[in-house]
Amino acid sequence: MYFRFSDGQLTETLPAAGYALKEPNGLVAAGGVLDAQTLIAAYSAGIFPWFNDDEDAVLWWSPDPRAVIDPQSPRITRSLAKRIRSGCFQVTADTAFAAVIAECAAQRADAEGTWITANMSAAYLELHRLGYAHSVEVWENRQLVGGLYGVALGGVFFGESMFFLSRDASKVALVKLAGELADRDFGLIDAQVSSAHLTSLGAIDMPRKQFLATVAEFLERPGWPGLWTFK
Repeated sequence: MYFRFSDGQLTETLPAAGYALKEPNGLVAAGGVLDAQTLIAAYSAGIFPWFNDDEDAVLWWSPDPRAVIDPQSPRITRSLAKRIRSGCFQVTADTAFAAVIAECAAQRADAEGTWITANMSAAYLELHRLGYAHSVEVWENRQLVGGLYGVALGGVFFGESMFFLSRDASKVALVKLAGELADRDFGLIDAQVSSAHLTSLGAIDMPRKQFLATVAEFLERPGWPGLWTFK
């Protein structure tokens, strides 16, 4: 299966992030397959996949700048801290991965069309089975009301998507995740592209060149192998 460079050339391997276009921002290539080996190589190189509503091919991206969150210092507003302290939510990890990815897909479909296709979901379920993809679940009255999922490699968590059915539930998921990652010497949460929601949680923009160097450094850390359990 070939990849098509952003300039139209064909290659059997995923191009480097340095080939990304300025417009659309970060497009590296199209094509290839969503197998575990390709996905792990892509994330390690600072590249992630999205589907396009008008295309069947996978599109591979490395935008500049990149939204990132320091696990040591997520932004917790006074109201969010109060919500966390209230005890209305229970937070778990890796207990309902399939349900989290399904909710993320459904919520995005309601809003603007989803890039979390059946093929994409299957690919991340396989990564979860292999111990690379993880979910955070937020429960209220024993109902799943929020969560997120992503890929962990070394000391980097590459966030993919989050959802909420109850106010602040996705924020609670992110704050809990950041604390657990910080305790295990993770250095970076990749949030991909800035949004008001991510900025409210402490996301900042990092130039792609710096992001790639930071990822390369933190990939050398031991990480957090196996299924996750939160304290």
